[in-house]
Amino acid sequence: MRKTFKYRLYPTRKQENTLFWTLTRCRELYNAALSERKDAYKYAHKSITYRMQVNDLPEIKGAIREDYQDIHSQVLQDVLRRLDNAFAGFFRRLQNGEKPGYPRFQGRNRYNSFTYPQGGYSLSEKHVTLSKIGTIKIKLHRPLEGTIKTCTIKYEAGQWYCVFSCEGEQPTALPASSSEVGIDLGITHFAALSDGRFIESPRSFRKAEKMLVRRQQVKDRRKRGSHRREKARKLVAKAHRKIARQRRDFLQKQSRKLVQEHQTIVFEDLQVENLVKRPKPKQDENGKYLPNGASAKAGLNKSITDAGWGMFVDLCSFKAACAGRNVVKVNPYKTSQICSACLQECPHKELDERVHTCIHCGIMLDRDTNAAINILRLGRSQQSAMAVEAPRL
Repeated sequence: MRKTFKYRLYPTRKQENTLFWTLTRCRELYNAALSERKDAYKYAHKSITYRMQVNDLPEIKGAIREDYQDIHSQVLQDVLRRLDNAFAGFFRRLQNGEKPGYPRFQGRNRYNSFTYPQGGYSLSEKHVTLSKIGTIKIKLHRPLEGTIKTCTIKYEAGQWYCVFSCEGEQPTALPASSSEVGIDLGITHFAALSDGRFIESPRSFRKAEKMLVRRQQVKDRRKRGSHRREKARKLVAKAHRKIARQRRDFLQKQSRKLVQEHQTIVFEDLQVENLVKRPKPKQDENGKYLPNGASAKAGLNKSITDAGWGMFVDLCSFKAACAGRNVVKVNPYKTSQICSACLQECPHKELDERVHTCIHCGIMLDRDTNAAINILRLGRSQQSAMAVEAPRL
């Protein structure tokens, strides 16, 4: 099993300048390699591979860019590997009929990490030593587990981090439990559980939205390219970093609690990317644009993104795999319309209708709780359909 461990670095002023210098040279190599691939196909219809570009690195370091000799060779190779992975993802999406997303040139504020894939680093109790850079103070707030495979140096909103990817054994599973739960993810409540409980959303982005708007306005008033604009940009980045940390902390704690309490957790198989799409524009016969609810949809999209449904399901899946638990995803079709008591379909509910009232059996309960019970029922039927009876001897 591969796990990552992220630790804060505390470089000196000189070491930070060296880190920035290395990061800039890696970004230049990435953009140059991308330009080479793009031009070779455009003018000669020739495909440049990772192996071809790696074989050219010694010549580039010796004759064209002698400053690359001050960077560990495997760091430069990993830059080219990163570009090759970007092209592999592009061709895979193209083959699957998805939005391709051709690899793009990386600007100064977009390329923020470099990696030692095999060696060139060593770790002690309070320091990490990086080849061609030096020994940097590190805060090991929790012990490493397993064998270190890669070391990534990352810059995030004024702070440096060291990320270790480790390979270790499968953790010990938790004792088996008979508890099962269905979960309906929502906006009014972050999650409704099939046992009638609710998990309230912290709404981290919504609470910090006014402060973000003020900082963004200050940044926009500053002259482009000035030091004052750069300071304002860093304040905006720090605000986003805090929001992301608050959201992730909440999701980590709730996912851990659910995995500890329940043997099987059932979610809807939501396509969040489709849920947050913008509404299509509407036009009349004269070509005049009509109201299409884009403003209301933008607010809904913001709340969905703030909740972090996709990250929550991923965290539950990972923790469940480590703990010997099960995560099941079911089709969300009509889980809100079908009555969980009599299994009869009820009329469609608008988003502002928060109570489920069955016209067939008369039961009344929260609409999200009703959906969570249906999700659990579908999860149980899906598991029983997948179960294989042992042969009789």
